Amino acid sequence: MERVAQITRTTKETDISLGLNLDGAGKAEISTGIGFFDHMLDGFARHGLFDLTCRVKGDLQVDCHHTVEDTGIVLGQAIKEAVGDKKGIVRFGTCILPMDEALVLCSLDLSGRPYYVSDAVFPSPQVGDFDTQMVAEFFYAVSCQAAMNLHFRMLSGSNSHHMTEGMFKAFAKALDMAVAKDPRIVDVLSTKGSL
Repeated sequence: MERVAQITRTTKETDISLGLNLDGAGKAEISTGIGFFDHMLDGFARHGLFDLTCRVKGDLQVDCHHTVEDTGIVLGQAIKEAVGDKKGIVRFGTCILPMDEALVLCSLDLSGRPYYVSDAVFPSPQVGDFDTQMVAEFFYAVSCQAAMNLHFRMLSGSNSHHMTEGMFKAFAKALDMAVAKDPRIVDVLSTKGSL
């Protein structure tokens, strides 16, 4: 069975509809109103081989904060729902990904315990209409709602576009690894017997 989720979330600040298929082919239909953010979510879908639809109407007349953070909340919820009971999955995923001069490490654990750590410091405050401080807000929201332990290390990088794109792609590859099924794992991969 395909592992899919469809989540909608409406507040006074954003209206979001997001569909995720963990067993997809990397197809994406993205519209958030923020060009660079659309590009990052498209890269996440394509490199994780996830099918992703994401339509967001946010209060961009204020700034991009609510749109980006709330999309992270909904994506995290979709990941958690699509993964399901976690039986048979590898659980852990790690990727070291080069993006020109940037080299990004992403490591995650679908442990049921949310935690976010990153040492990324961006040299510019914006890429297009996207505030680089929102990278942390987005991934923090994803990690909390998906109940995953998520770590990033920026091993090198001097271009904010490359650094951010490297993080989204590395996250995609690490998540694809973590949700993969292994026939040797008959239940959940935990000494506790549950995640």
